[in-house]
Amino acid sequence: MASASLQFFAFILALFGVFGDIAATLLPHWKVNADVGSNIITAITQMQGLWMDCTWYSTGMFSCTLKYSILSLPVYIQAARTTMVLSCILSAFGICITTVGMKCTRLGGDIDSKNNACFAGGICFILAGIFGLVPTCWYTREIISNFLDQTIPESSKHEPGGAVYTGFISAGFLLIAGVIFCSSCFKRQQGAWIYPPKQHHFPSTEQDSNAGYSLKDYV
Repeated sequence: MASASLQFFAFILALFGVFGDIAATLLPHWKVNADVGSNIITAITQMQGLWMDCTWYSTGMFSCTLKYSILSLPVYIQAARTTMVLSCILSAFGICITTVGMKCTRLGGDIDSKNNACFAGGICFILAGIFGLVPTCWYTREIISNFLDQTIPESSKHEPGGAVYTGFISAGFLLIAGVIFCSSCFKRQQGAWIYPPKQHHFPSTEQDSNAGYSLKDYV
């Protein structure tokens, strides 16, 4: 029962990780630049994401522009697009596979099949967490390096947005869920290896039959 509860907890973490991963991929809040200027009425907030750039004005107007050209984008944005999409796909596969392999469900067949399904789902979650953690770290590094660069004007500098933090948290949830699922599958096998089943030794019937005869009658 404890293992089933732990798997259910890991499944909830994985669900939060999947939803956060999808939200971080689609949201344009990867880089944020607030240019207030001398007049608060004309304040502008610029947001850049993986797929679009948005501008929010203090007057209430909001406009977005899609990034149609892929080759014109920097390398870290192209890599972030690819890895975040792979992270979403792998995490979705992990949800489907672990639903079959969890002990609290009636799917998946026998215990060995369910353990294999849980292990495969845990591997998917771990890979999804790695694919989600790499672009957020790389993107944050580029933002910090540009922010500390003295040759770049202040108006062109940005700060990490909410999508970056969402990607970090989601990757952590997926990694934790993957480790829990993988460890729960080997718990039973490890216990069987440490405490092997007792073997019952039965005396040989042939020896018992020979023991009943006396050898003194034979020359």
